[in-house]
Amino acid sequence: MTTPTTPSPEEMRRAEARRRRSMLILMGLAISFVLVPFLFWRGTWFGRPLTEEELGEYFADEQQPRHIQHALVQVGERMTRGDSTVERWYPEVIEQAGSPHAEIRITAAWVLGGDTRSEEFHAVLTEMLQDPDPMVRRNAALSLVRFGDDGGREEILALLQPFTVQAPSDGTFTYQLPEDTSVERGTLLARLETAQGVLDIQSPVPGTVERELIEDAAQVMEGQAVVVVAPASEQVWEALRALFLVGREEDLPEIERFVREDVPGMHEEIQQQASRTAAEIRRRSLAR
Repeated sequence: MTTPTTPSPEEMRRAEARRRRSMLILMGLAISFVLVPFLFWRGTWFGRPLTEEELGEYFADEQQPRHIQHALVQVGERMTRGDSTVERWYPEVIEQAGSPHAEIRITAAWVLGGDTRSEEFHAVLTEMLQDPDPMVRRNAALSLVRFGDDGGREEILALLQPFTVQAPSDGTFTYQLPEDTSVERGTLLARLETAQGVLDIQSPVPGTVERELIEDAAQVMEGQAVVVVAPASEQVWEALRALFLVGREEDLPEIERFVREDVPGMHEEIQQQASRTAAEIRRRSLAR
């Protein structure tokens, strides 16, 4: 039997040094797991207050669209608080309604509904109903309701309906997600192999992949319907709230579908809001 040897003082010092180094490495990793997400959150969270100087810098930063979105959100929040000094930034908000970046236009369409005294905002929102991006049109329609304007009612009704995605070009279409998968705007739905290369087909709207309309790896033509995305509950909720104010009798069948049916993905509050909206539309009709 071998008798264990007692480590020398030098060996003990080296072992202690290794232990301390290991602890420091682990502490560093632990700090990074906290710090890195915090820095990412700080850089992407739009709630961090911006100074007037920072607002100017962010609006001018065309290389980072998220900076412009951050500035827009800050302006919108100041409108909500009734801060009249924010009016100096109104020209910037209007300018961003024409941004080449859809995400910025989506945010601008929301912010433009924040001051219903502005006829300029009202006019710009009306123009945004013609935007090629469905989410821009929908946000513009919802913001117009704040002005008492039902000009975007058809877009609001579209929030209650499935969205059909079309192939942007001829090619070989390959699905990337199965049916019943929840998606956000920008989620990769499929890939399209064309003569010019591979295109990513992203969901234009949030919701759930309701139905795939073609066989996987099939040949498709430009404009062909390829997948149906059912609406997200948050979109339905906002639409029902807006239709409470601007809905018409002819809208009742679409609204009451959410009262009568157990629509997949919709919670109880959706049914309750649909019921309230339908009742209010009937009340208005009888009062005329």
